[in-house]
Amino acid sequence: MTESMGKVNVLFTSAGRRVELLRAFKQAYADLGLNGRLIAVDTDPLAPALQEADRIYIVPRITDEKYVPTLVEICLREEVNLIFPLIDPDIPVLASNRSALEATGARVIAVSPEAARTSADKWLTYQFFRTHGIPTPRTWLPEQLGVVDLEFPLIIKPRFGSAGKDVFKVTNRHELDFFLKYVPQPIVQEYVEGVEITSDVISDFQGKVLAAVLRQRIEVRWGEVAKGKTVYHPEILQYSVAIAQKLGAIGPITVQCLVRENKPYFTEINARFGGGVPLGIAAGVRAPHWYLALAAGLGVDIPPLGSYRIGLYISRFDASFFLTEEDYVRIASHRL
Repeated sequence: MTESMGKVNVLFTSAGRRVELLRAFKQAYADLGLNGRLIAVDTDPLAPALQEADRIYIVPRITDEKYVPTLVEICLREEVNLIFPLIDPDIPVLASNRSALEATGARVIAVSPEAARTSADKWLTYQFFRTHGIPTPRTWLPEQLGVVDLEFPLIIKPRFGSAGKDVFKVTNRHELDFFLKYVPQPIVQEYVEGVEITSDVISDFQGKVLAAVLRQRIEVRWGEVAKGKTVYHPEILQYSVAIAQKLGAIGPITVQCLVRENKPYFTEINARFGGGVPLGIAAGVRAPHWYLALAAGLGVDIPPLGSYRIGLYISRFDASFFLTEEDYVRIASHRL
């Protein structure tokens, strides 16, 4: 991969609503004195994050056979150095097409195809946790339910889900039977009532863990944290770093757990920037600065693991971009 000293161009796929993240990268450019462009792509001309990018492209859907060739062309045209996927379905696509994308000179900041499968499939995630001695709620496939003694309540959710969609708490067998038919490819999980903690684990391009920050999710909306605060729990920090190392994480990942009676139970891995990562950045885990500096060949001053501002709160609100019909047509025309 080619890396330009003093200039780094970054591509974000499925940019969506990630306005704060792009703004954090803009601030990092300014702080580091680096030149470069933020390139954002999405299928929707009204995706808010497009308003923060220097260059934008409307691209085919992830499942379209033209999606990867379109990204390759964008990488060549924009001289992209780093590619960050921002939603879960993008990760296996970029991971599986790493060679084609990196032949352009870009670096794909994503886990291996095997790790992408593990993080995307909640049953494989459960097996991964069990294999590596990570505490996790007991979990079953539907065909296993007839040979176990179930204790209600239980959680039922899609095996291949994201953003908290189609996750239900069931309190009896009747509800369980209904949601087993309603939820696509369901898994059933032991219900753990406790505080939800998300860990942002930041690894470099070779998989070395640089930092981790723990965030308590106080309120969640649309699967993304709306209110939260940074916390410290040495056991969660230790397990989160171990998960990143065992997974072979490249770049940022988020790890979710529930804490009951001070004991963590790990539930999910998202191998990308989490939606609440702006809180971690504000608390001192300055991932955008570090990634830009690494790509530019600059020195990176990483604080000791676990040294971030504890007790920092985030309270999010909606903001709006206003576009004319001409603006919409102009954005929608940014296609290859």
